Amino acid sequence: MSHTTERVDRLLSRLGYGSRRDVRQWIKQGRITCEGEALRSPSTHVGPDTMRFDGEPLDHPDGITLIYHKPVGATCSHKEHGRLIYDDFPERWQQRNPPLTSIGRLDKDTSGLLILTDDGQLNHTISSPKHHIPKTYQVTLASPLRGDETESFAAGTLLLDSETTPCLPAKLHPLSAKEAELTIHEGRYHQVRRMFVAVGNHVSALHRSHIGRLGLDDLPPGHYRLMTPHELLKAI
Repeated sequence: MSHTTERVDRLLSRLGYGSRRDVRQWIKQGRITCEGEALRSPSTHVGPDTMRFDGEPLDHPDGITLIYHKPVGATCSHKEHGRLIYDDFPERWQQRNPPLTSIGRLDKDTSGLLILTDDGQLNHTISSPKHHIPKTYQVTLASPLRGDETESFAAGTLLLDSETTPCLPAKLHPLSAKEAELTIHEGRYHQVRRMFVAVGNHVSALHRSHIGRLGLDDLPPGHYRLMTPHELLKAI
């Protein structure tokens, strides 16, 4: 891929390698090369495809997009205490600009599929409410289903506590007395849990299995799989 050129200190800082001061030191140590030649100045304009750091190509200079199996107990945040989803990625990725960010969130007690990217346009395309990309969840309930939930969720009239606009029609497929698969087309705060509260039940375990047609397949909890934006959009 052809790249525009930029100052080597700005490029490495943007990709999360270190500060511009770090880059100046690395140049003195001969650790940064371009087309096999050691660079002499941090202001040199280079293309990332021609550069090497310690003899290695630069880390994802075209951006990062991935799917991730969020485990229970991990928080979708850069700053909160405890285990964060970003702990499962290379430390350098947390210093990139623009940052690697999840498209939407799953609460701490929910597991399943997350998409993360540093591509702002891709984030907007997938998260925009006008696209109504379906999201499918595997739900375990504290109490048995009553039998009328499928109709209630499909009607498009279900109101969540403290809201005045009903949920869009959602598809509920019971799997057992206390288990069901639910597909929704919007992303309100804690929506799945609040939908079951609205019909007198409580979600005891929640897992997002799909976003559109995209699933986790055999990806274990805490692991991720890199994709290009084109591959991702085609899969959804």
